[in-house]
Amino acid sequence: MEKALDALPGSDWSPLEMDRRLPPERADVVIVGGGVIGWSIAYWIKQKERVRGGVKVVVVEKDPTYSQASTVLSAGGIRQQFSLPENICLSMASAQFMKNINEHLHVLNEDPVDLQFNHSGYLFLANEEVAHIMEENYKTQRCRPSFIQSCSFELSFGAHVSLLSATQLKEKFPWINTDGVALASYGLENEGWFDPWTLLQAFRRKALSLGILNTHQTLLQPLKVIKWLKGGSNLSKYIYVLNCPDGPGLDTPFLIDYSGVWFRREGLGGNYYRWDLTRGVTWRWTTSSLRRRSGPTSPRVPALEKLKVTSAWAGFYDYNTFDQNGVIGLHPLINNMFFARVSAGTVCNIRP
Repeated sequence: MEKALDALPGSDWSPLEMDRRLPPERADVVIVGGGVIGWSIAYWIKQKERVRGGVKVVVVEKDPTYSQASTVLSAGGIRQQFSLPENICLSMASAQFMKNINEHLHVLNEDPVDLQFNHSGYLFLANEEVAHIMEENYKTQRCRPSFIQSCSFELSFGAHVSLLSATQLKEKFPWINTDGVALASYGLENEGWFDPWTLLQAFRRKALSLGILNTHQTLLQPLKVIKWLKGGSNLSKYIYVLNCPDGPGLDTPFLIDYSGVWFRREGLGGNYYRWDLTRGVTWRWTTSSLRRRSGPTSPRVPALEKLKVTSAWAGFYDYNTFDQNGVIGLHPLINNMFFARVSAGTVCNIRP
């Protein structure tokens, strides 16, 4: 009887892999990074296995609180308005996944997943100088990509996006100052924003229920930087919470101006998110830094003239300066290592 008790999980003689606080002795797949992309990969690997328990997957995450994780510090937006067909298709597939998320990620005896999805499209504004680029992107977004052989009905007919002249823009959103705007692109479906923390936890709970192991470890072996590439630098993003009772209201899209300024509505209490980007790595922010580092929001949206910064947070901003796209695929020298690094501007769109 004593020998049997010693063999139970948690005893002094338990195998290491039976103690979830320690990494297992072996694994078929090790995923470094327990953000939503890491957990999504783990989930899909388990979904594709032919024999239950046939693939042993471990997710390694150094910070179980996710206090500085890009996943939970993002604005949670999803859009299909890209210039690259692959990004458009990935985002459309993600939107379909989110629409039916409880068919994928619901766990028995747990509450249904509610992403608090706000169905408000992205609104891009262009001046005369870049209007032709917006028109070319629109054609790409509306066309069915040739590399897709079989897909759902919605994917096969491209993204639901419309182009608006300055006059049409003013008619649809009378609170926007259209000075300098030559063309606008507005997402009609499958765009908006959601709670990224809820999505992360939904993937994590589902993956753990499928038998995926999670361990919290830190890399101990130091890395040596051989050479910094030209143009490489650290970037931090700031998201400010602005309160403006006289703001646009429920019909506020996720607005991105050609000047680089963007904002969106947050909740129903007259709050808005405003985004800013700066070089360097810092977790500190001040109210004055919003005005110092970027242009004001009020010239484009006069209703936001009287606003108050009530809160803010900072986080890392992963950015590929070469073409602003993610780095996904096999390592050029190590034949069993794959990368899934996505730029911060597209991470929410291709997570699922």
